[in-house]
Parts: sequence; C-alpha cells; structure tokens
Amino acid sequence: MPSIPISNYFLQGDHVWVDQRTGSEFNVEIGARVVATQAGQIILVDDDEQELHFPIQTKFRPMHISSVEGVHDMILLGDLKESAILHNLHMRYKEDNIYTYTGSILVAVNPYKLLKIYNIDYIRKYSNKKIGELPPHIFAIGDNAYWSMQRYQHDQCIIISGESGSGKTESTKLILQFLAATSGQHSWIEQQILDANPILEAFGNAKTVRNDNSSRFGKYIDIHFDKRGAIEGAKIEQYLLEKSRIVSQARDERNYHVFYCMLAGMSKDEKHILDLTTASDYVYLNQLDGTIYCDSRDDGKEWSTIKSACKVLMFTDEELNDILRLLSAVLHLGNLKFQATTTQNMDTCTVANVNVLRVISKLLKLDENGLRDGLLKRTIFAHGEAVITPLSQEQAFDVRDAFVKGIYGKMFIWIVEKINSAIFKPKDPSAYRKSLGILDIFGFENFQQNSFEQLCINYANENLQQFFVHHIFKLEQEEYNNEHINWKHIAFEDNQRILDLIAIKSMNIIALIDEESRFPKGTDRSLCDKLHANHSKNDNFIPRKTDNIISFGIRHFAGNVYYDCENFLEKNRDTFSQDLMKLLQETKSKFLRNLFLNEFQIGTETRKRAPSLGTQFKKSLDSLMNILSSCQPFFIRCIKPNEYKTPNNFDRALVCRQLRYSGMMETISIRRKGYPIRHLFRDFVDRYRLLAPGVGPSHCEMDCRLAADKICKTVLINQDYQIGKTKVFLKDAHDVFLEQAREQVMARKILILQNSIRQWIAHRQFIAIRQSILLIQRYCKSHHEAKRFQIMCNGFTRLQTQFHTRMLTLRYSVLRSRILNIQRYCRGYLARQNYSRKLNAILILQSEVRRHIAQKQIRRYRIEEKMYREAEQERYEEEKRLIATLGVKRAKEEAERKYQERLKLLEHEIHEQERLEQQRAKEKRLLMERKHYTDENELFNNMFPSNNDERITPIHRPSTVTTGGMQSTLGNMPQSNDNIERIDKPLPLPDQDEDLKEYTFAKFASTYFQGNATPQFTKKTLKQPLLAIKSERDQLVCSLFYVSMRKGDSLTVK
Repeated sequence: MPSIPISNYFLQGDHVWVDQRTGSEFNVEIGARVVATQAGQIILVDDDEQELHFPIQTKFRPMHISSVEGVHDMILLGDLKESAILHNLHMRYKEDNIYTYTGSILVAVNPYKLLKIYNIDYIRKYSNKKIGELPPHIFAIGDNAYWSMQRYQHDQCIIISGESGSGKTESTKLILQFLAATSGQHSWIEQQILDANPILEAFGNAKTVRNDNSSRFGKYIDIHFDKRGAIEGAKIEQYLLEKSRIVSQARDERNYHVFYCMLAGMSKDEKHILDLTTASDYVYLNQLDGTIYCDSRDDGKEWSTIKSACKVLMFTDEELNDILRLLSAVLHLGNLKFQATTTQNMDTCTVANVNVLRVISKLLKLDENGLRDGLLKRTIFAHGEAVITPLSQEQAFDVRDAFVKGIYGKMFIWIVEKINSAIFKPKDPSAYRKSLGILDIFGFENFQQNSFEQLCINYANENLQQFFVHHIFKLEQEEYNNEHINWKHIAFEDNQRILDLIAIKSMNIIALIDEESRFPKGTDRSLCDKLHANHSKNDNFIPRKTDNIISFGIRHFAGNVYYDCENFLEKNRDTFSQDLMKLLQETKSKFLRNLFLNEFQIGTETRKRAPSLGTQFKKSLDSLMNILSSCQPFFIRCIKPNEYKTPNNFDRALVCRQLRYSGMMETISIRRKGYPIRHLFRDFVDRYRLLAPGVGPSHCEMDCRLAADKICKTVLINQDYQIGKTKVFLKDAHDVFLEQAREQVMARKILILQNSIRQWIAHRQFIAIRQSILLIQRYCKSHHEAKRFQIMCNGFTRLQTQFHTRMLTLRYSVLRSRILNIQRYCRGYLARQNYSRKLNAILILQSEVRRHIAQKQIRRYRIEEKMYREAEQERYEEEKRLIATLGVKRAKEEAERKYQERLKLLEHEIHEQERLEQQRAKEKRLLMERKHYTDENELFNNMFPSNNDERITPIHRPSTVTTGGMQSTLGNMPQSNDNIERIDKPLPLPDQDEDLKEYTFAKFASTYFQGNATPQFTKKTLKQPLLAIKSERDQLVCSLFYVSMRKGDSLTVK
C-alpha cells in the first residue's frame, strides 16, 4: 500500500514500518512507534528502543494490528512480510516469550539465560494438550509427538535444526525430560536415558566461538515405547565425531569438556596416580590460540555429575579407571616432543622427553621401546618384503596425532555402545514397539577456516533442509495436485542441486575426495584442482580466486562457505599407523585391546580397502534420512539471536538471515494457505461421525465421501476446508476445533451413558438390597421362633432338672448318712492303728535315746577314769622324784597334797563342762522350738492370708507328747461298735409335693447361724462357731478343727 504522510494520518502511539535498509540483503524494515511531532519533525522509537527523527514529509507504511499486538502463531499475521515475522519474534523475545508457532512448526529463539518455564508444573500444564490450546512451548511439541504416536500407531520423530549455538542440545534435553515425565512410569530406564546426556556432552561437546556447549558430533535418540505408552528403552546413534579437535582447536575454543572436568574435579592423590597436573600444562588443552576457560561451565561440579551418571549407566569402577588412563595417556601424548635429526642424509627424529614416553607406556600398558619405534618409524611392504623407514619430525607429530585421534574415537564409540547396552534391554526383541526419535545434529557452521569436518556437517544440514523442503513443500503440493483440490502453487527455495553437487550426482565432491584419497600420490592441491575442473561452471560452486589458493566455496542454503583443502585427504582417509596397530595387539590393557578388536580381526589389506570417512558418513546419513522418512516429523527451528552468546541482545540481520535460509517465509505461506491436516474419508467418518446426526460408522456408509462432506458442512460452517478424492484436508485450527467439538459431544454422550449405567447399577443394587432385606427378615423370624422354642425347651429342661435334683438330693442324704457311719468306723480303726504305731515308735525312740545317753555317760566316765589314772600316775612319778630330795615320808605327803589339788581342779573342770553342756543343750532346744514355731506361723499366714491384714495366731503345740497324754486324748474314742445304730432298711423318701425352695443354704444360714454371720464367704477369722453349740468341749473341738483347716494340717485334739 502507498505510504501516507504521518502528520495527516497517524496519531501519537500508532505503529509504522521504517525502511532503514543500508544495502545489506538482511536489513529489512523495522517497527517503530510514534512518540511526537515537533518543529517540522516526526519522532519515533523503533523496536531496538532507539529514537529516530524524520522530516514531517517522510512517508511510512502503517503496521497491521496483528503485528502491533503480536501473535503466537505467525500464520495469523495479517502482513506476511519478513519484517513482520522478524518484528513478531523480536517483540516476543523481549518479553521472554522465546517460542512461536508456525502452524505445527516451533520457532525457538535461544535466550542465553535460564527461564522458569521448564519445571514440573509446566510439564503437567502441557500434557495432553493440542498445539494452539496454550501458548507456544517446546513441551507442546513433545506432547503432540507422543500422542500422535499413540493415536495413529505410527513412529514419530522430532527434528531440531539450527545454527551452532542456537540451542539444539538444550532443546533435545528438554524434550527428553518431558517424555520421561509424561510417560507416567518414572522408571529406572527413564533416569538412565536422561543421565546419558551428561556423559555424551562431556566426551562429545566442546566450547567454540559461537557456542560454549557445542555438539561436535550428531546423535539420533530413538526412544521405544510399549503398548501402554511407557518408555521401554532407547538407542543412540552417533555421527561424525570431530576427532581433529582433540589435537588442535581454533582461537578462543577448547578441547572436549571431559579433559577440563577431569583435571578440575579429581583430587591430588587421584591425579598423582595418573601423573596429571593442571590443564595449562598440556599442549592439547592450552594451545596458542585456544583457551582453558569457559565462563558458563563449572568443570569441577560437572565432573561429579559425570561420575554419578556413569554409575547410573552401569559403568564399573574398572571401566572408569580404564577410561581415565586413556584420557591421561592422550594428554601426555600431546606433551610428547620430537627432536629433528639427520641420519644418512635422511630427516629423522628422536623423542626429546623420554620421561613422558615412559609415563605413556605405563598408562597404555605398552612396551616402551615398541611405542618409541611405532612413533618414530614406519614399516612399508614392497614386493613381499618389509622395509622400515624413519619418520621426520613433522611425520612423527602426524603419527602421534593420528594415534591419539584413533584411541579417542574408538573410546567414544565404546562409550555410546555401553550406554546403549544399559538403556536398550527389550523384554522381547521381536515384539512390535512404537518409537519416537529425536535428532540433535551439528548445526550449520561457517568459520574463518573451514575444513573437511565443516563440509560433512554442512552436508548433513543440507540433507535436513531437503527433508524439510520435501515434507513441507514438495509432498504437500504434490498431494494437493493428486487430490484435485483448489490450490495455488507456492514457489520455494529447493536445495536439491546443492546436494547433487556435494554427494548425489556423478563426479560429486565427496566422490572426487574419495577418488583422490585412493591415489598414493594424491595431494590436497591435486584434489582442489580436480574439484575446480569438474564443478567450476556449477552455479552453487564458488571457484578460487587464484591458482595459488587451495580452497573452494559452496553456496549453501544458509550462505556461502569457503573450505580450505589442506588435510582434506588425510582426514578423509582416517589412517592409523599399522606399526602402532600391531603394537596395540600386544598391550596388557584388556580395555584398550577390546577397543580395537574389530580392527585386529581384519587384515592389513582389508583395512586399506575400508571405506573412507566421507563415504562412511554419507552412508550413515542416508540411513538416518531413511529412518526419518518412515516417521511422521515434527520440526523445531532453533534461532540464534546474536553472535556474542549474551541475553537480551537481538541481532536483526543475523536472525533475518536464519529465517530466510530456513525458508520461513515460504513455510508460513504454505502453512497459511495449505491444509496440513488430512484424513482418509473412512478414518474421518469413524472419528467425527458423532458431530453430525444421521452419520453412521464407515462400514455402514455407502459413500464415505458424502458422509465426510456432511460432517464438515455441519461443523465447519463456511470454513476453508477441502474435500479431495480420498481425503479431507483441514487447517490446524480446524483440527483443534473438531477435536474440541468431538470431546464436548463425547463428554455429553459419556454423561448420558454414565447416567444410564449408574441407573442400571442402582436398580440392580436396589433389587439386591430388597432381596437381602427379605432374606434377613426370614432369618430373623426363624431365629425368633427358634429362640422361643429354645426358651420353652430350657424351661422343661429346668423343671426336669429340679425334679431329678430333688430325687438325687434324697438319695444323697441317705447315702451320705451311711457313708458317714462307715467313715466313723474306718477313722476309729485307723486312729487305733496309728496310735499303736506311734506308741511303738515312741518306745523305740525312748530306748534309742536312753542308749545314746548311756553311751555318752560311759564315754564321759571313761574319760574321767583316764584323767584320774593320769593324775595318780603323776602323783606316783612325782613321789619318786621327790624321794631323793625330801625323803620318803615328806615326798609322799607332798605328792599327796599336789594330787588332791589336781583332783579338785579336775572335778571342777568336769562340773564346769557338764554345766556348759547342759546350757548349750537348753539353748539349742529353745532355738529349735522358736524356729519351729516361727516356721509354722509363717506357713499358716501364707496359706491363709487375710483381707484386713489380721495375722492369725495358731495354737502352740506342746514340744513333747507323753504317752499318758496320748492315752488321755484317745481315751474318749469308742473302742468298739456296740453302741453304733444299725440301719437295716433305707429311710423313707419325703412326699413329692414337698417344696424344694426350703432347701437353700441362705435360708439355713439365716435360721441357724449365730451372731452376725452371713452365708457369704469371708476371709475374716471366726471368733466363735457358726452354729450354737452348748458344750464347751465341742466348741473347743470346733475351734481346733477350724484352726487346723486354716493352717493346712491336722492336729490331734486332747
């Protein structure tokens, strides 16, 4: 539309487009807001918050309302121009809305900062939601890919593309995080898949000028799901690891992360074992133009994450130690120096630092001399003979670097296979399973110096762009034409000719590189000459400016890239010294030997005929494209906002270039005008027949096309849809609307069905409850009658029992009286027998005691007699002794006097001893009586405790029982049965009409007990008999009998 003077037609606050293009192809119009008009000038503030001043006569193009407010889906833009797309992305970027839809394609702008939009709340929020229901988010793409796989039972893939540093790797991790959470299992395999990323990033990612965490290899993660939608396993395919980075890096770039993490995270003791120091001490990590620092990473912390992830992925301690030994050996090999010498007019070299060689041989478990020869010499086979030639210094460095790249490359492949062995363990390998693949491959690269790796990387990106073009444009428009729908063809940029130049048509670039690599005398210059000779006339091939430069250029879809041919052939050959290969067979390291096991099993000639690196990469890339072609793709376009990796910095020219080369304009146009959603008539009718009355299942419909058209006319009134020959073509909004309408109808019908089912269930429950109540009533009535019958039976039983009790009581009384008589006779007999036995025992005891006393008296008499004899003997001897001095008479008188004194003393001792013995006997007897009395009382009180703590004082038995006492006690017992009354016939039974209630103990007690005694049991000691007994003798007998029962033994009553 024509520009209009602002002063006449625009007001303050209006938005316009300002054309400030300065000649650059990527400078487009910028949005601006009218601030004021003054002094013949118009003042604007553009999208970059820059204030602009223009003359009042300047004409501007007004901004469409959709661009002013911004849209989440760019096919909704009313002004479909590059400037409007760029403005929309910029405005959303400033508000931290980094995601924008283009139909079902997601555009993601790298924010270079952390946003709080990836937590579990957002995962729940975007689960089971259609694209467009919520603001754009990467989780929405992951959810739709997952549910499309479940809904259509077809493999899906998510292709994440963009330049290096645009955020592809982080987007891949977010998709994996969402799939692991939304599958709903939270199993160990999901954790293992997530923990594979830190390991792969450590060994395959590095800091570049454009990206602090640049993927230097490509990976395709194929996640397998079971029938329930749970993750069953995964498999990772790796592509083209950049091995040249191990030995050299560009300016301000680093080697692979793992080296810096290892040196920053290991302890001093661990590094001492491997002879390691710091990163600045190693040539491979600290080259002249490189750097050892990365501000956005914490290498020490990352080392802990890597080790824990290895544990989760089932790496053993021995395997981790072997990996550390190889990494250490790589660093020490980089420090290995060669000194140039001349031998027999030939350039040779020697190892300058033998101590480093010794450390390397120890780490690799190789023979030191063999390793030295392998690095300094080369064996050539000519006419069947082996010729050993020395290497120059430059050749030795090349052999060393090739050796390092070969070891690291094999180790990286082993790590990927180890991860796959942990995360891919299907229960049934032959069972069908659905898969969802995620492609994270290196982005388009264009450095100051581009080599063979950049050619392969950009070739891979050309393939992905062609896949995108083929899927979005070619297949789309071909299907429109085949279905004869009303459609206007949209022109698009096709990069097929670039693919033909690189790898498709004959004499392509990769084929020429392979051909020149097979020539023994092929050089990088001869390769460059051959490329220019064959492709200089190709529009997409940029020839060199002068013949002195060995380089060429290619016009890629993302821009012109110039490649330096130096080392192209060497990198493509990917050679490995045969002498070192032979040496590795003799290593004592089982881990290192297993890395090259496949190489050992093939011969030297077979290795020479092995496909080159370029051919291998092309073959694996073709396989990848076949896998992607068999899947339903979802696209995520990652955009890098600036070259400085800083947040809130939007480089309009850089973003415009990425949008243009990715075909975003054409994509928006075809998504806007096209019909990305299509269904076969039969599938469409079966899914949406509920939305139109009178439409039955597809197998019941005669014409599914008419049924589908009826559904569309009923639901999509006056909407832009198309009915083709075999399919219904819809827009994204139509699909969302149909699904929402279907869900509403399904919800209503489900409610009706639920009501009917609940009514049926309630009716069945009512019938069951009623039947249960009737059954309970029947059982209750039966139980009540049975209870009444049982009461009646119990009454009759009690009546019979009372009658039988009365009869038994009478019989018992008669029998008891007879038994008492028998007992009386028996007890009399037993008492008399007992008395006789006790009397005999007492007599025997008395005789024994008297004998013992007599014997004791005799012994005492004998002792006394002995003492008297000894005194008499002493008198006699003393008399004989004194005769000599005193004479016979005086001696006899003196001896007699002393003899009498001794007799008195002896008699005194005898009397004293008798007195002591009598006293001891008396004390002993008293002690025994006291002890017996105490034991008896204690036993009595323990056997008969009292509630009121009254202690019962038993009657003291006499210590001795005399024969007369026994006779007096037993004297009153009957000696014969003459006076006992004989019962010749049973007593007469009372009449049957006698009242049985009179025979109760309570009535008897209340009638005959004296004092305050009651029929209840009590532990209180009775002071008098319960019955009134007149005879004192009988009262005493009762008291003794009561005490005897209380004490637990029987006493003989005097």
